[in-house]
Amino acid sequence: MHDYILALLLGIVEGLTEFLPVSSTAHLRISQSLLGIALDDGYWKMFAIVIQLGAILTLPIYFRERIAKFLATFPNGERGDRTWLTHPLTLVMVAFVCTAAPAFLLTKVIGKHLESLTIMGSALVIGGVVMWVVDALYTRGSLARATEHVEEMTLGQAVWIGLCQTLSALFPGTSRSMSTIAAGQLVGMSRSAALEFSFFLSIPTMVVATCYDLFRSLRPHHGEPAAIGHLAMTSQNWIALAIGFVVSFVVAYGVVAWFMNWVRKHGFVPFAIYRIVLGAAVLWLTFK
Repeated sequence: MHDYILALLLGIVEGLTEFLPVSSTAHLRISQSLLGIALDDGYWKMFAIVIQLGAILTLPIYFRERIAKFLATFPNGERGDRTWLTHPLTLVMVAFVCTAAPAFLLTKVIGKHLESLTIMGSALVIGGVVMWVVDALYTRGSLARATEHVEEMTLGQAVWIGLCQTLSALFPGTSRSMSTIAAGQLVGMSRSAALEFSFFLSIPTMVVATCYDLFRSLRPHHGEPAAIGHLAMTSQNWIALAIGFVVSFVVAYGVVAWFMNWVRKHGFVPFAIYRIVLGAAVLWLTFK
């Protein structure tokens, strides 16, 4: 199959799954495996990282009015009850640091797990069960709902969500959005507030992670091979990368708009079931 078609297909997969709680990393790896792409191929590993940035760039555009309001009201907030430490912008950065620090320290562990379909399948199943249980407790009213809006979040909630997001870096298949949404609900956030904060947190997390991994791929440390290989890019490689980037951006924008509306009316159970079924299928094929 031509690289441009592969780039188009993978861009669609990334755009569809980046913001849904189903793990874009697992879907990309599974798709690459089904399409005959070696999971340890340096170029396609870099490709998967860069097109994630294409999807992430939809968020500043979609939430441009919310972000502008946050900037305009810093540090007191819209209601005048925030401080420089409890303003939503600060809480996003606090959560980001709580994710980035342990993830950076465990980079070698993360690298070892990236190609493991067994870990991805297991993470899909476990994450699906966790999501199902948390959403069921939320629906029954067993979980407190003290935080209806992001503007009401506490510093403790941000730290907790940031630490939980680390799981998605350590174990591909966990899903950033799944870990942050479930973590938010467990500490009293509404579905919409947990989802919105998950989106805001994705911006610095994925931009920094993408740039860092891309830099490592092109500039190995002290002559050592980088985690995704030292690449020699051709014009065809750059065109395929551009196709994947643009397609993931366009598709992801539509998904964000749809998902925000869905969450206001429905729960996450359908996504939990999907994760469990997909994860079980991956494990079955892996051990078959």
